[in-house]
Amino acid sequence: QVQLVESGGGLVQAGGSLILSCAASGRTFSSYCMGWFRQAPGKEREFVAAISRSGGSTYYADSVKGRFTISRDNAKNTVHLQMNSLKPEDTAVYYCAADSTIVVVSTRPHYWGQGTQVTVSS
Repeated sequence: QVQLVESGGGLVQAGGSLILSCAASGRTFSSYCMGWFRQAPGKEREFVAAISRSGGSTYYADSVKGRFTISRDNAKNTVHLQMNSLKPEDTAVYYCAADSTIVVVSTRPHYWGQGTQVTVSS
């Protein structure tokens, strides 16, 4: 089992940048694929990015490709989401997620953080 805690959300102007972090508990962090999702008001939660156990493979939603970068530090049990060129439509609660495979962590992960709010003003 793994527990996830996000941080780094906030208010930023359009075109700006923000880094989200997710700290994971437990000694088996490197055995999990990690992902980020987001949920905007009135919309369903959607996949944003995912990273393999080693960090060697990354995957992105088309809407963030080229602007967001997911990375992980297995020594520190953390995963990050670097968000650049932010747009008002990126405004959402961002959730960290974990599961055993890339397919599952990108679609229906079992483990979730509590979420962190990102607001992009125009």
